[in-house]
Amino acid sequence: MADKKCPDCPPPGLPGWLATYADMITLLLCFFVLLLAMSKKDAAKTEAALGSIRNSFGGNVLNMGEVTQLGKSPEDAATLIEAQEAAKPFPIEFLTVEGILPKHEINRETTEDLAEMKSDLGIFDMQSNADIYELNEGLKIVLKDAIFFEEGTMAIKQMSIPVFEKMVKLLTSKKYQLYVHGHASLGEQSKDGRFDAYELSSQRAMAVTKTLIRKGVPANSLTPVFYGDTRLVSKEKDELNRRVDFVIRKVSLEQEGRKAGGE
Repeated sequence: MADKKCPDCPPPGLPGWLATYADMITLLLCFFVLLLAMSKKDAAKTEAALGSIRNSFGGNVLNMGEVTQLGKSPEDAATLIEAQEAAKPFPIEFLTVEGILPKHEINRETTEDLAEMKSDLGIFDMQSNADIYELNEGLKIVLKDAIFFEEGTMAIKQMSIPVFEKMVKLLTSKKYQLYVHGHASLGEQSKDGRFDAYELSSQRAMAVTKTLIRKGVPANSLTPVFYGDTRLVSKEKDELNRRVDFVIRKVSLEQEGRKAGGE
């Protein structure tokens, strides 16, 4: 009788519900570990992951910045090392539309665009008269030579005719967008008192724009802009502020682009 099992006694070992409870606790622990891991933003690890994704999907090579990638240490542990080659980004439209990266973080210009602009400046002998600048939205050419005006008038005081003629040849031969920037000196008014600084700068920009059109530059490639006396280049010499200067771009800033929200 002593060896006979009692039918009312529980089986040896832990109860069955405890296994389910242990599984739940383990899953919760994993869940919180994941939350903790995702809450810490490591710039190097993020860049490494993005570099791997960019390289897989292709695109234009980034022109600037250091890139890191996953590697192996001597102890065979995962670590980060300096990349030997620049990472390749997603197509810019995918990155910005999907909200993965802000648009200003991507350099969309390629070395071919820069080389083309430099080549065009060389063809028209304008290398010494212009500088090329890189912006978030592209490249621009800024002419060093401006057109200067008599105080309170639209009469030209000084201009480099050879440079102006070279610019006209460039614009009539190549597809570029020219922005004509009109300026005035601080508090400047027209001699008859009819125009303030804004109106004077507008008149100067329009006068130069009309001259370019008469010389054969397509009207749809010209954009006159006026700033009044808000962008002074010199506080000592007012004559340097009474000017029209030029910015040349490959892509017009007036293009419609992609509607926000993807609609």
